[in-house]
Amino acid sequence: MSAASTPADSFLADHFLIAMPSLADPNFARGVTLLCQHDQDGAMGLTINRRSDFLLGEIFRQMGIDTRLPEVAGLPVLLGGPVQPDHGFVLHDDPRDWGSTLRFGRGLAITASRDVLEAMARGEGPARALVVLGFAGWGAGQLEAELTENAWLTGPVDPAIVFDMPLESRWRAAADSIGVDLTRLSDAVGHA
Repeated sequence: MSAASTPADSFLADHFLIAMPSLADPNFARGVTLLCQHDQDGAMGLTINRRSDFLLGEIFRQMGIDTRLPEVAGLPVLLGGPVQPDHGFVLHDDPRDWGSTLRFGRGLAITASRDVLEAMARGEGPARALVVLGFAGWGAGQLEAELTENAWLTGPVDPAIVFDMPLESRWRAAADSIGVDLTRLSDAVGHA
């Protein structure tokens, strides 16, 4: 079935893409990507388990945002994906309206405007949030082809994995949430 004729109910927004052990791409190996958009034109997601070299306080300094909250300044900034790595997003579940927000799934949102970061710096931002640089993107039919090649497992998003679990535990936890033990899967690429 071509991407143009893919039924809407097969789109995977609000799902995890869980890298198979055989996926060798360094941007995604052992990664968990939360799909924020997926339709006939392609897909966009944020990897939620890769730490960047930055802390949020450094991002604030670069943007001229002051904070006196060490617990906020010390938050890790994640690598959301290889596309536009200098562009930042805040993934959250806050219902407030921020300047540039895309809502998806069951209460999740990504915001790409300065106002959410300024609120975080004051301690008034979303209670649960991840700050990421860059995103993962797929053109029309590209993700579907990767799924056919067994590059990814898919499963519904679990906000506890996104916001509450340590980064290094998210890959296995996402697979566990769909009943897959990654230690039992081969690193070899192939089809049955």
